[in-house]
Amino acid sequence: MSTQISPINTQVFEQLKQIVGEKNVLTRPADLFLYSFDSALERATPSAVVLPEKPDQVALVVRILSKNKIAFVARGAATSLCGGPVPLHGAVVIGLARLNRVGKFDKERKEIVVEPGVVNLKLQQLVAPEGLFYPPDPGSQKACTIGGNVATNAGGPHCLKYGVTSHFVMGLDWVLPDGQQIHVKVEDPGYDVLGFLVGSEGTLGLATRIRLKLLPKPKVVRTMLVSYGSIEDAIQSVTDIIAGGLLPATLEAMDKTTIMAVEAFSHAGYPTNAEAVLLIEVDGDTAEELDRQVEEIRGHCAANKCLEFRFAKDEAEREKLWEGRRGSYPAMARLAPNVLVEDGAVPRTQLPEALRRIKQIASDAGLRVALLFHAGDGNLHPQIVFDERDAAHTRVVKEAGQKMLKVCVDLGGTISGEHGIGTDKREAMKWLFTRETLSLFRRLKNAFDPDNFCNPDKLIPLVGKTGSPPSVPASYAEEIPVSADGDIAPATEEELVETVRKLAHQKKFFGIQGSRTKYHVSESILLSTVNFNRVLDFDRANLTLTVQAGAKLEAVCAAIEQEKRYLWMKSAGTIGGVIAARSSAVPAIRDLILGMRVLLPTGEIIQLGAKTMKNVAGYDAAKLLVGSWGTLGLILDVTFRLYPYAASRMAAAENPKPFVFRDIHKKIKKAFDPENILSTRMTALSENDIISNPSGTKGGDPVSSEEKKFKSLEEKFWM
Repeated sequence: MSTQISPINTQVFEQLKQIVGEKNVLTRPADLFLYSFDSALERATPSAVVLPEKPDQVALVVRILSKNKIAFVARGAATSLCGGPVPLHGAVVIGLARLNRVGKFDKERKEIVVEPGVVNLKLQQLVAPEGLFYPPDPGSQKACTIGGNVATNAGGPHCLKYGVTSHFVMGLDWVLPDGQQIHVKVEDPGYDVLGFLVGSEGTLGLATRIRLKLLPKPKVVRTMLVSYGSIEDAIQSVTDIIAGGLLPATLEAMDKTTIMAVEAFSHAGYPTNAEAVLLIEVDGDTAEELDRQVEEIRGHCAANKCLEFRFAKDEAEREKLWEGRRGSYPAMARLAPNVLVEDGAVPRTQLPEALRRIKQIASDAGLRVALLFHAGDGNLHPQIVFDERDAAHTRVVKEAGQKMLKVCVDLGGTISGEHGIGTDKREAMKWLFTRETLSLFRRLKNAFDPDNFCNPDKLIPLVGKTGSPPSVPASYAEEIPVSADGDIAPATEEELVETVRKLAHQKKFFGIQGSRTKYHVSESILLSTVNFNRVLDFDRANLTLTVQAGAKLEAVCAAIEQEKRYLWMKSAGTIGGVIAARSSAVPAIRDLILGMRVLLPTGEIIQLGAKTMKNVAGYDAAKLLVGSWGTLGLILDVTFRLYPYAASRMAAAENPKPFVFRDIHKKIKKAFDPENILSTRMTALSENDIISNPSGTKGGDPVSSEEKKFKSLEEKFWM
């Protein structure tokens, strides 16, 4: 998409100064330089820097810039490692660091509201005295902000057991690229817009307030440092521990180069005679519970020839070990002026092979690389030291980094587990996603930001045209045979795709029907998923399951429980129906989905996500299918995260709420279904209300004017 961006003028400068004050609009060359880069190599000079101090000022600033066709980009602490907040096209930087107030702290509900400039570590320190903690803990937590964490769906060591940022964001005050303010929350019926916005890297708007879920601090914690004679033995221990049905709170790996750098920098107490170490932590409610886990972990480590297995003797030593781990990046930065930190992820059982290939790439290029892993969830961070003043060497380093990411893709993984895409990995997205999926991402970007003013030219690569469109087979014009009740039950995926393409060509309305336990579709033509009921991949060692959408949830859960693996969902009906109706409530379905294949109403198949525990490559569009009531596409199959133990608490919500299409839903619907032919009318079986009316043939939009005015009743809760 070409970006037609206007230069900023004197009148706009004056309007911005009226909103935030003259001292908060920066234009001096020295100031602009300081906002021209993040923690990666990309640089671009902004045309101005605006520093709001209140959430309402952000919306006014965005409105002025959008109206005058001026690009803008949000910026927090600039700890990004992928060029995410770099202001391309002379974009205006909207610095959110001064929005650092804490709102309501609801200790009973274990929720807190913060502004985007609140630093991650400050939040941890604030809630700790109440016996609570916020699990996402990036290595940059001393500096990174919650707004930046939301933008990149940040992770960290404790995400192995507890999940990433999107699992803990319960609500957002969000400024759209035109300056309109909306409020989205996890309780909203319909598409999971909240989950979709998290991880969108500032390309769909800006968060001004964030409601977060907190967890009780575990009563007992055991921290272990395990040393090895080789990094290969350490990584094999990781795969064995997870395959053995254990789920530590953290499971980190470091090689000798990292160990030596950390010890010289922070004296954390790592053994400098070891070739690799694992930093392992387990937590729980009782010492007895942890004793069993520790002994099993010790057994796996011993089987892989560990040299030493020792515990942190007290909290001070534990903190010192973690200080070393979190300080690995600045420690490496002492070895050379620059450090390239890559961020791929693979299925856990592929870690040994990924390690072998990455070491070979570094060796072939003659590079010094340190290896650091969030090993428990398959997230790799090769760190290459170099000096960017040597242009030829810098090119070699960048090429090697790209090859390492390609290894992750080739092994069934992804190009980013937690850092994001930004500018650095934009072209690499083509390795991971098909043209059809990238085109969907572009349509979703256009739905929110049609003029491409909001953090332009990030995340999504340009997809060139393929020449003349393919000719349409004559058979697409033929009548489609249906049963007396209007059902079509394709026997194979090929037949299903062919049927949808015919319906799309003929622009016939159709719907999707599973087991009819959640809702009734009123279209005259119904596609049934009854024949798509197989488990495609049950990976016991990786704790993942891929299953077709027509499979019955209860039967799938019962089958895998025989193998001591658990899918934390509880509801009647098919997998696709449970997701579409969002009818399993605790824990949330949204937190269990790793990947999804979807057949769009156009007849195109898109692949969302991957078989990895962490993945922030591209928009998390799979979230939009949760609660979509079959209006966006036909779910072909889903990849879920499994657990090695049953959920302590699980509840079903069998009567999910119908929802009325708001403006934002309509835009999303159009991105998936441009001709608006899929599931335009349906009724919940539990209620007599119309669930959706995306065709717009009846009534208006009862909430759009309310959204534009943004007179939200929740403001009392927020602040």
